[in-house]
Amino acid sequence: MTPGRMKIKTIIWLAVFSIAMGYLESAVVVYLRKLYYPDGFKFPLVPMEAEMAMVELLREAATILMLLGIGMLSARKASLRLAVFIFCFAIWDLFYYLFLWILLDWPESFFTWDILFLIPVPWVGPVIAPCILCLNMILLASAIFYYHSQEKDTRLKANEWGLFAAGSLVVILSFVWDFWKYLRAISFMDRSDVLSGSQYLDGILSDYIPSTFNWPLFLAGLLVLAYGTLVLIRRFKSEKPVSANL
Repeated sequence: MTPGRMKIKTIIWLAVFSIAMGYLESAVVVYLRKLYYPDGFKFPLVPMEAEMAMVELLREAATILMLLGIGMLSARKASLRLAVFIFCFAIWDLFYYLFLWILLDWPESFFTWDILFLIPVPWVGPVIAPCILCLNMILLASAIFYYHSQEKDTRLKANEWGLFAAGSLVVILSFVWDFWKYLRAISFMDRSDVLSGSQYLDGILSDYIPSTFNWPLFLAGLLVLAYGTLVLIRRFKSEKPVSANL
């Protein structure tokens, strides 16, 4: 079997793994919604017992560790590990929503609000926002996979890491922006309770209803990520294969 075929086979199995993860994640959400949202998911969140809240937080952390683990095991180079991580993350997230739509007929539209993540504070936004982000992640990962197969030097330079880090931080800020607005509106004691975890997914959060999504901030972060992807692809295209320099 040629190295190229092995590479394609590996990517296919990474996709299969990620799709299976997406189904597993959606199945857990189906159970949670049957327990806590029998009439359909909507904000504000239903109060959750402290023990169950901790289980949910650790489940989310375990999901990220699984994705990091598959990246570390699948490649040696940092850029390839990044590519595997974001590729699997994107496929997992897209199929998570697809399976929820099949199983629960939810979300009703791409602009339905969802709670995306809970660590360290709730990330919220319309479903279309993470879907758009996932498409950019797949493009970036595919570029790294492709040019690596062409024997190009796919190591990321400092300025490229900087663009991806900055864009990611801006996008994350757009997801937590509405909740931080909510925190500023409540009392200092209530705010400290939320941040310390004593009332996480309980009490305070049961009053939180998302109001506005910061589209300008999200699009700014997305543009930085897209520009970083373009810079990377242009550099890869201009470089000679590593074997040609030997």
